[in-house]
Amino acid sequence: MFIQTESTPNPATLKFLPGQSVLGSGTADFPEAEAAEKSPLAKRLFAVPGVEGVFLGGDFITVTKAGDVAWEHIKPALLGAIMEHFQSGQPAIIGEAEQSGHSDHDEGPDAEIIRQIKELLDTRVRPAVAQDGGDITFHGFENGVVYLHLQGACAGCPSATLTLKMGIENLLRHFIPEVVEVRPIAA
Repeated sequence: MFIQTESTPNPATLKFLPGQSVLGSGTADFPEAEAAEKSPLAKRLFAVPGVEGVFLGGDFITVTKAGDVAWEHIKPALLGAIMEHFQSGQPAIIGEAEQSGHSDHDEGPDAEIIRQIKELLDTRVRPAVAQDGGDITFHGFENGVVYLHLQGACAGCPSATLTLKMGIENLLRHFIPEVVEVRPIAA
């Protein structure tokens, strides 16, 4: 098994590509070890000292490290944990992964605007964010403000605010005049 690694825009997060399906569909975000109870893979990764977060995507894994830990010190242990997991035959997650995307807000006077926002996020934003080892979910639209949640490599990334304001906000405002601002939400 050959596992590729890629850097992400977030220097505290590294993307691992095991060359096979991790979740297939959906995503799973484990911002701390206590959240990893339903994931044998995430539990293995959290067992490596210095790991602060794990995010599982369709075909990738992103790991966030503590700021005082060097990648060259923990990367070999992480590669070993990933390889060990896939050789064990256990699933990455027990039960269902979150279906990527959005909380449901498809009713009411803004239903058509929300549908357009979700479509743009799914077709133009999420694929790019996944390339960087993360995900973005829609959490609401109110008074012209779109509320989004960043996960994986995108959570805590130094360029996340720039991505939200200059990238996503400009895109949404261009296509949907009712959008005036994009704001991040905490998990």
